[in-house]
Amino acid sequence: MRLRGTTEAPAERLAAFRISLGVFIIGYVAIRVGVFVELGSRERSRFEPVGVFRLIDQPMGEVVNGAALVATFVLGVAFVVGWRFRLVGPLFALGLLALTSHRSSWGQLLHFENLMVLHAVVVGLSPAADAWSWDARRAARRSANRAGVARAGALARAGGDRYGFPLLVASVIVVVTYVIAGVAKLRYGGVDWMAGDTLRNHIAYSATRLELLGGWASPAARVAVDAAWILPPIATLSVLVELAAPIALLGGRWRNIWVATAWLMHAGIYVLMLVGFPSPLFLIAFAPFFPLERIVDYRATLARRGLATQA
Repeated sequence: MRLRGTTEAPAERLAAFRISLGVFIIGYVAIRVGVFVELGSRERSRFEPVGVFRLIDQPMGEVVNGAALVATFVLGVAFVVGWRFRLVGPLFALGLLALTSHRSSWGQLLHFENLMVLHAVVVGLSPAADAWSWDARRAARRSANRAGVARAGALARAGGDRYGFPLLVASVIVVVTYVIAGVAKLRYGGVDWMAGDTLRNHIAYSATRLELLGGWASPAARVAVDAAWILPPIATLSVLVELAAPIALLGGRWRNIWVATAWLMHAGIYVLMLVGFPSPLFLIAFAPFFPLERIVDYRATLARRGLATQA
């Protein structure tokens, strides 16, 4: 696999990742807005700073927390539409980092949030608004030379390392997080993770905890615990999927196979333990591996064919 071939991409591909990532993050923050708001009124004695809050060593107050939440949401909308992206991109990533670090400082770490934030940082610091954005349209209007506009558009479509490298970085981040997860299982659980009762105990604990707290445990959990013989192959497969993540960088069929198996792994985790990892389940985590701009091109082609048929 040649690095140059891997990093070449049109501006629309990076823009498509910006839009899909931004929409997902806005939706995630909106759905969990109650959790983020409630953090501002928690007792300070429960605060255990992580990330950027280690430097501050104190939580955000109710007013500051609310202001940060609103600001991040507004910046997220600007991030999606690509408005003044050179300023908005880094600010949105910083706001998201602050919100998620603040939430993690109260005792519960959500690892999928780390991946989401890292992707926001990569995209926020990249030229992701050079296409399909407010900034791109404004730049086109300002140009009085039509030939210049056409030439700029051709360069954006041609792409190159300028747009492909951020996508490669985002892809490598995904690969590294999965490999780390696989290594951690082997390091702390060893062969027992794959052949023993570790996964069975995890499933049983999760189901029992939900029932004790008045929640609803997955019906599949009891089946899996009773039929324990099916769990060692599942546990082994999960470790293999995580350790095999680098093959996704090869692209093509290898990428497709790995993404499909990784998604099925997350779907299985949700079915067995009702533990969801939104970013992988909604395929946003895997988006930088794919030429997303082709979806728009494909839909445009279908629309033109439909109009031609009607005519």
